[in-house]
Amino acid sequence: MSDQVIHTAHQKPDLLTPWFPALDPGEGCSRRKKTDSAQKTDNCDSNLTVNLSSPVIAAFKVFQLELDTKHDKYERLVKLSRDITIDSKRTIFLLHRVTSVPGVEEVLTEADVKLDGVRQKIGMIAEEIRGEDLYQFHRAFTPGIQEYVEAVSFHHFIKHRTLISLEEINAKLVFVKDSDAKETAEGQQPIGAQQVLTFQVTPTDYLLGVADLTGELMRMCISSVGNGDMDTPFQVSMFLRQIHDGFSYIGNTGPYEVSKKLHTLRQSLSKVEDACYTLKVRGSEIPKHMLADVFSSRTSMIDQDEGVA
Repeated sequence: MSDQVIHTAHQKPDLLTPWFPALDPGEGCSRRKKTDSAQKTDNCDSNLTVNLSSPVIAAFKVFQLELDTKHDKYERLVKLSRDITIDSKRTIFLLHRVTSVPGVEEVLTEADVKLDGVRQKIGMIAEEIRGEDLYQFHRAFTPGIQEYVEAVSFHHFIKHRTLISLEEINAKLVFVKDSDAKETAEGQQPIGAQQVLTFQVTPTDYLLGVADLTGELMRMCISSVGNGDMDTPFQVSMFLRQIHDGFSYIGNTGPYEVSKKLHTLRQSLSKVEDACYTLKVRGSEIPKHMLADVFSSRTSMIDQDEGVA
């Protein structure tokens, strides 16, 4: 008997057999209890009836209709902004041909036609936001407006060698819509059976569009040198210096997006100044048909150095 007790005391427990404490029959069923309570709650909710004529329900239906209308209008404005951006970029690509074709007036005339089409789309934006708060939907169409400012200012510089003003841009965004003279809204002036609808470009969109213009002027400067035009780079360089001085006066006091564009503006100005330096110092040493390749290689080297820095 004593030997059997000693053998049992020294026997090792089986490690593969799991050990669980003894549980009461009611314990360990919390999940089932929660499920039952959830089913009871669902049954109670299903038995409740909603009073559709309640003022609260009616108010929320009005809120739903207002939000759906606002979201639909926002999406339409985003689509219009994309179309304006695409057409404006095509106009800019067309204007870059002035450095390689003899007939500059033909290119400018074709660009005018494209810009008129862009203005018609801006008129659709003006009609969408008629009677609405401009800044409530501003983020939906600001990329397209900035691209339009870039295209129209590029066109104006090629034609007049000056910067177009904000007032000149807004003066062309006046649209006449045929409608009943009795149906007038704020911002419209009835003229017989027609209404005058205007769209105002904000100063921030104007500044951002002008900042993007500097990149297109830099590209025009490099391509004009390759075609033997030695005067355009110096004109562009002087123009970019004036724009840089204007943006420097704004500094950090202006909108946040404007300060971000200042770095890109300085890059474009440095590339144009480097091209002018090469023309002035080594222009007689390099054949004219090789100047564009020299500037392209120097520009790529500058980009690599800025990326490393």
